[in-house]
Amino acid sequence: MDEIVLKVEGMSCQGCVKGVTAALMAVPGVTDAQVDLAAAQARVRFDQAQATPEMLIQAVEAAGFDVG
Repeated sequence: MDEIVLKVEGMSCQGCVKGVTAALMAVPGVTDAQVDLAAAQARVRFDQAQATPEMLIQAVEAAGFDVG
């Protein structure tokens, strides 16, 4: 398993956290996603055989947030 920390911009509430978490968990190969509103980041554990960092970024952006 690999782990990556993404800086997520635009989150303002727990609803945003749930949306980002759901988007990341929907990516095949993601086993855990811990989204921190105060730190504006997401710590994601994933299987690099199934998911790439680019796929994770695209999932966050598709949910309506920017990755910085």
